[in-house]
Amino acid sequence: MLYIFRAEVAQLEELTGQRLKHDIITGTGMVLVPAGTVLNQEHLRLLRLHRISAEELRFSEERPQPMFPTAETVKQAADYSKHMFQQIRLKKKIPLLDIKHEFIPLVRQAAEDPDLFRLFETVRAKDEYTHQHNVGVSVLSTMLGKWCKLDEQELNLLALGATLHDVGKIRIPDDILNKPGKLTASEFEEMKRHTIYGYEMLKEVVGLNPRVAFMALQHHERDDGSGYPLKLKGPQIDKLSRIVAVADVFHAMSSNRPYHTPLPFHELISQMRLGIFGELDPHMVSLFLKNLLGSMIGKQVLLSDGRYGEVVYINPHEETYPLVKVDNLFVDLSRERNLRISKIII
Repeated sequence: MLYIFRAEVAQLEELTGQRLKHDIITGTGMVLVPAGTVLNQEHLRLLRLHRISAEELRFSEERPQPMFPTAETVKQAADYSKHMFQQIRLKKKIPLLDIKHEFIPLVRQAAEDPDLFRLFETVRAKDEYTHQHNVGVSVLSTMLGKWCKLDEQELNLLALGATLHDVGKIRIPDDILNKPGKLTASEFEEMKRHTIYGYEMLKEVVGLNPRVAFMALQHHERDDGSGYPLKLKGPQIDKLSRIVAVADVFHAMSSNRPYHTPLPFHELISQMRLGIFGELDPHMVSLFLKNLLGSMIGKQVLLSDGRYGEVVYINPHEETYPLVKVDNLFVDLSRERNLRISKIII
């Protein structure tokens, strides 16, 4: 009997990436996985849990477009995040063990992708912002934590805190959370309270390191005291919270959100350097941008005048203005300040 069950599990594992032709329905009539779904590991876990065999499934002949392994990992994480927040909203309980054992390994795996710009494009929110943002901030925070040379224990703690940094938003009304236009003053004040709501929820979780709750509370604090909710300054802000703040800003400003479109690459980098989004930890910003810009060498880019080229050199004194080869010409962006990199070609 054990052999048969293992064989069924192996059969199911081979179905990752296939698109369902019909709904999968449980014995009680509940739709477990709807038609059209591309199966991932979370779906397979549900199938095993409900003892549904591979023979019961039917698939569309149309195969989905192949994805990079990181893209599949991020998609699994986004699906898990959506389910996780639904469960937290319904049960008023943080599924801590499930997050640690199922979600965090996906985040850690995605953060290992050596192609930073492919990774950024993969985690950038394009439609369902809330859950894609949650995954994006978790992955980018973990990556920045590695560059800060955090040990394994702190990296896992950082990934967990970044995962839950916006958990307080489940207490924000949907009409505020998803409002397509600018928030009123009173709506913005309520939105800012998600930091306090998250802290209050997380500090009550038995066995949870207090620094996880601090990341929810402090990720909108700024070095100069201009942030919220407590207007903390510099060393008053936990180091892990300062990492999450950088990841949060970069991901938010490079993504589609209900009330704004993503900033062009050069504009986002420039504004982060200038502190337009508030004074972030200068060391974290410098480390993040140094690694980001350093990985541009060899990348194809679109310039603001419509020409395509390849980045061939990063000026260590002006990292945001690299040398770009366009056909047989070399364009020094540090000299031609009217030109910018509009887009990195993935």
